[in-house]
Amino acid sequence: MDFAHYWQYTDAVSKTLFFILILLSLASWIVGIMRLLKSKQMANSIADDLTGRLKSADKDYSDLEFSQRKTVVEQLLLKNIANYRFELEKGTPVLGTTAAIAPFIGLFGTVWGIFHALHSIGKSGQAGLAQVAGPVGEALIMTGLGLAVAIPAVVFFNIIARINRRAIHIANDTAHQLLAQNARQ
Repeated sequence: MDFAHYWQYTDAVSKTLFFILILLSLASWIVGIMRLLKSKQMANSIADDLTGRLKSADKDYSDLEFSQRKTVVEQLLLKNIANYRFELEKGTPVLGTTAAIAPFIGLFGTVWGIFHALHSIGKSGQAGLAQVAGPVGEALIMTGLGLAVAIPAVVFFNIIARINRRAIHIANDTAHQLLAQNARQ
């Protein structure tokens, strides 16, 4: 069964579901690749960036007494780590949502295709292969397409979440080192 043969059995609902799944797939691949690259870049540079930001603000708080300086440094570090976390998490809701809903969209397409198969049987009064092959093929293609969209989104989401956790761990570790250095001044 080629695509043109499959396409002739589809109606507006099936075609809409097909295009939604294609758009979700494109979005998850684009966002996944972009986020993967950005997260890796941030994970590799986060310690140096945090250290540089603290050193550039050093002149603003260096004349304060220790307790005030400690508070200012802690707040500056917390603010920067929160900003890193926000930047790292951009785009991941697209991946999570795609991973969660694509199988259900495919399942809805499957149910819709089975409905067509049963409707075809009801019209003809016979349960022959000719009456059900096209609609059942449509149903199976929608199931497969839903899974084909969800699986890469899940993989991207999990890899990016792991890289993001590592980046935040590095940021927290660097922040503790900077606080210790600040306490010795």
